[in-house]
Amino acid sequence: MYCPLLFFIVLHGIFLVCAYNGWSSLKSIPRKTIQYEDNNVITFKEEGVWNYSTMLIREDLGLLVLGAREAIYTLDINDISVAKSKVLWKVTEEKQKECTSKGKHPDIDCRNYVRMLHQMNDSVMYMCGTNAFSPTCDYITYGDGQLKLEGKQEDGRGKCPFDPFQRSSSVMVDQDLYSATSLNFLGSEPVILRTSPISLRTVFKSSWLNEPNFIYMDVVPESEDSPEGDDDKVYMFFSENAVEYDFYNKLVVSRVARVCKGDMGGQRTLQRKWTSFLKARLDCSVPEPSLPYIIQDVFHVRHKKWRKSVFYAVFTSQSSSTDRSSAVCAYDVTDISEVFSRGKFKTEVTVEMSDVKWVTYNGELPVPRPGACINNAARSSGIMRSLDLPDKTLQFIRDRPLMDDAVRPITGKPLLLKSGPLLTRLVVDHVTASDGQSYPVMFVGTENGYVQKAVNYDGEIHIIKEVKLFQNAEPIDVLRLHQNQLYAGSASGVVQMPVSNCNRYSSCLDCVLARDPYCAWDVPAQRCSRVPTSPEDGKSNLIQSLKDGDATRCPTIAPMEPKIRSLVLGNNIRLLCYPDSNLAQVNWNFAGKPLPYSDRKYTIYNVGILIYNASAADAGRYTCTSVEWVKGRDYTQTLAIYDLREQSAVVVTDKIKATLGILPESHTTSSGLHKSEEPPWHSKTVSSESKWIVMQVALAMLSVMMACLLIWNLYMGHISPFMCCGRQLIKSPRNLPEREYMHTGNDAVDSKQQMVRLCVTTNSALEATSFHGNTTKGDTPTDVCVFKYITDESEI
Repeated sequence: MYCPLLFFIVLHGIFLVCAYNGWSSLKSIPRKTIQYEDNNVITFKEEGVWNYSTMLIREDLGLLVLGAREAIYTLDINDISVAKSKVLWKVTEEKQKECTSKGKHPDIDCRNYVRMLHQMNDSVMYMCGTNAFSPTCDYITYGDGQLKLEGKQEDGRGKCPFDPFQRSSSVMVDQDLYSATSLNFLGSEPVILRTSPISLRTVFKSSWLNEPNFIYMDVVPESEDSPEGDDDKVYMFFSENAVEYDFYNKLVVSRVARVCKGDMGGQRTLQRKWTSFLKARLDCSVPEPSLPYIIQDVFHVRHKKWRKSVFYAVFTSQSSSTDRSSAVCAYDVTDISEVFSRGKFKTEVTVEMSDVKWVTYNGELPVPRPGACINNAARSSGIMRSLDLPDKTLQFIRDRPLMDDAVRPITGKPLLLKSGPLLTRLVVDHVTASDGQSYPVMFVGTENGYVQKAVNYDGEIHIIKEVKLFQNAEPIDVLRLHQNQLYAGSASGVVQMPVSNCNRYSSCLDCVLARDPYCAWDVPAQRCSRVPTSPEDGKSNLIQSLKDGDATRCPTIAPMEPKIRSLVLGNNIRLLCYPDSNLAQVNWNFAGKPLPYSDRKYTIYNVGILIYNASAADAGRYTCTSVEWVKGRDYTQTLAIYDLREQSAVVVTDKIKATLGILPESHTTSSGLHKSEEPPWHSKTVSSESKWIVMQVALAMLSVMMACLLIWNLYMGHISPFMCCGRQLIKSPRNLPEREYMHTGNDAVDSKQQMVRLCVTTNSALEATSFHGNTTKGDTPTDVCVFKYITDESEI
């Protein structure tokens, strides 16, 4: 017999450890929060036009080409509020009626959403739109400051999705279009297609693509400096239902796949199909046990040497609606290539009394290796192109495109892991700081319209700031990065913002503790400035500490002059204090002593305090300070000093209004705050802080309850200090079984004060039927027992 109490204690300890570790790994709070009213960004939107979700940067023309619903714009790349030209691309009434007749919404689905924009040459661009569930492509040109729609419409099936809200991806490589989308109206025929003189596509088999959600696609020039004479590769990222796992429900996993640029298909087997298509699971494991995280977006950080290129990817949890967390993982191109070129394959096997299973293939591989590009070794064997590949190799890859190994992230774990609103898109910029090192800075968009700027310093997640770009809480659908400018698109508009705005850091302490690779404190200029790009250009006069957050070099600040405020007896008085950081703790002192937080006379919030019904005793000096902890150091700075002095002449009207509770609009609301001065991020920060406080209090209370329960059980004799489980060695009236206790007579309890058990039985269980033959079906016997002492035998 096991002791349930000890089991519960052990479970409680495990819960304590897991709760602390889980919370600490996800409670990444942005150091600064910039609200929509203060973001100082450049915006573009046009009345009646929605879904600005496709962007093409034309650096040669100085333009941002923007695709929206039934419209294409060219915007000044330096100031997107300046629209150079516009072209409308609407659906015809006939197409809209045809779409509506198929059960689609006329004003939502049956429109033309521009979903693809690619540059063909200096003057011509290629674009595709959903065209009321009838995908269509066309050419546009830009000349003399004007966009022109060529009107050379082409079938867009396989290039652009039918559904405007279905994910797809594409890339233009040497005038050949590689696209990943659906081939039919229902979206049930996924395809990875190359539109070229020799067009190729994937095979319609679940082992190739199983209800995929396409995310991203790009080319890697692996033929450059390749001793093996390898070919360039096109990599694609998507999620799909896993075929290799045997579950009752569908399990979604993330994938990376690749094809060779020079692939021409097979001669007999895999005609007009990819002979080089391989795919592998993409792993982004989080510390807590969970279902695989699902890929949402990818950014390719290109390098002059392609082997140093890195793919950054955003993942979100799929466990449940309550477990809302996101992660960012980074993958080395060479690690992905290694899995495809040297890894083992998975194969299908038939198991009795079961479905098909996928296991590791340990047999002999055909030569040339299935899925490999044509290289020097193949050419030496007389195989000059994929059309020359033997059927044995082609049949193998047709049936086994899945690799056994998964692609692991560079660091073995996520670079960024956080809970809260899900991440949607990301871009990554490499910045050279004052120490000469290059740091990848991640800009990630969220589902509620924020962009977060984050860095990973040797495993430490640091979110520098978050900026709300859109007034409404809408997802960011597209992010682009170009020459220190960030462009974000959503359903309602487009935003342009600089990657750095060092002027927002008000002091040396604020600038250094921000740990922003773009910014450093300029000692001679006494301001936070952008770190120069040249190697030694004035960096000796800069104070910056990214990994350590060491601000001890900052010059001493002159003492702050107090602000004199009048104290009107009976009034409510508000004293403001704005901290530089969400991570700082704000403290108030009155007359040199800490202000009591529990005193009902005060309301203390993140941007100040409110003194209720001021009296003469409230006059004096109030000091607001903030304490921020960084790498074991605490930095304290004075934010505000107020001298509250009693007003000699009291304004009678104000006092009467205060007495009657009638305050003018410039005073406070019922909560003690003016509506316009309520800190927008206050509730979110308090919520994040309070969650951890509530968890600590709950765990502390649970620990106390467990200790009390243990002491009570020891005192009552329910458990023994020497033997927790099993039968007790020493029997007492408190721990004797009922029958043994009834036989002890008067030795244990006086005959006139006997303890009896009064039980009332209600019908309901099968075991009770042996005692109550008249138990009816569906009833459940329940014993309700009460122990009591009696002093008279007549009460028995």
